[in-house]
Amino acid sequence: MILHVSRARCGRVVRAAAASALVAGLSVTVVSAQEAARLPAAPPAQAPPAAQRPPQYVSPEVAADGRITFRIFAPRAQAVRVAAGDIQGLAPDALQMTKAESGIWDVTVGASEPGAYRYNFNVDGVATIDPRNPATSESNQNTWSVVYVPGSDVADTKDVPHGAVASVTYRSTSLGQFRRMHVYTPPGYETGTASYPVFYLLHGAGDSDESWTSVGRANVILDNLIAAKQAVPMIVVMPAGHVRGPAAMGPSATQAFVDDFAKDVKPYIESHYRVRKGRANTAIAGLSMGGHQTLNVAIPHLEQFAYVGVFSSGLIGGFPEVQIRMPGAPAAAPGAPAASAPPAPRLGPTADEWATLHAAKLADATLRKGLMFWFATGKDDFLFTTTQATVTFFEKHGFTPVFKQTDGAHTWVKWRHYLAEFTPQLFSTTATKR
Repeated sequence: MILHVSRARCGRVVRAAAASALVAGLSVTVVSAQEAARLPAAPPAQAPPAAQRPPQYVSPEVAADGRITFRIFAPRAQAVRVAAGDIQGLAPDALQMTKAESGIWDVTVGASEPGAYRYNFNVDGVATIDPRNPATSESNQNTWSVVYVPGSDVADTKDVPHGAVASVTYRSTSLGQFRRMHVYTPPGYETGTASYPVFYLLHGAGDSDESWTSVGRANVILDNLIAAKQAVPMIVVMPAGHVRGPAAMGPSATQAFVDDFAKDVKPYIESHYRVRKGRANTAIAGLSMGGHQTLNVAIPHLEQFAYVGVFSSGLIGGFPEVQIRMPGAPAAAPGAPAASAPPAPRLGPTADEWATLHAAKLADATLRKGLMFWFATGKDDFLFTTTQATVTFFEKHGFTPVFKQTDGAHTWVKWRHYLAEFTPQLFSTTATKR
């Protein structure tokens, strides 16, 4: 240990410091200020290595032919993939991205058709949204990046009057919690005094009340249809379909949502927005889980709804004899006995039980008059057979539902089309039920 001191301070201070150093087991050398000046200077502290600055790049990049290139800067990553479930024909090996010397990973895929697509990156096992893309979409428990492939006559943003979408927080008395819904109001609503019919639009399992406007493009579709005079101006209410707490899963979740809708959502809309009340001015539709919820809201209260739409759905769980093969599940081996399949979880009452619960409404012929009852499901959809069985069920009870059997599977690609076809049929006496 070297003590650098001046001659004037070589008294008690030096002796005390030297004593303390000796107690610590250090050797002590006392030098004068002049001697200290001649000692070599200590080397400067080594600065930490600077982080590599990301180069300029764009992600996602959409080519004129609809191909999409995804990029992310991750110079230290070992493996990066992109996940984009609705992009048709995306081969498993195309999910793996390639790293360039710049540290940028990329992959190019082809979109099946114009529209919005969710995606995210997986960087060394960690899922992340695209840091270069501000467009996002919420699901029930995740946030996704969104890329839009232009070219859709109905879903492209056009130079037409635009409505507004509000995020609305309300207190659910039935659930004892604050909830959120999204509400579309048509062009001119804020500056006018007119009242409008109301269309309740429900999302599917795993999604949120924001999904219909972010990836579903519902507000853009409504803007375009209204501007083209293919749909009447209307208010569209998109509530949250999932519930929290003990009723979050299983058949009780459906009833919890129905209670929230009947006791809180619908009364809130009718007291806070200029809506036309009455059956002729009220429509409801939903996809997947939302289609199942639609039936459980509308049929028990059929005096309130003149238009009911079910997209890629039906009475889920109502037909135990109908095999439901979930997406990604392997097909049963040819000739394999039905008993070899594991029993499916009970998702709700059987169709017979459901018919008993709602026998009075199903038997009331006056409620079937003036009802537009519309189903649409893709032939590759895992719920296609459920939709078929549900349509047959209602036909046996005297209903005359329209059933659109389309191509495609259980994706937003189809649901945007269904919305664009269903909406023009609402609230117009001249609408053709297609």
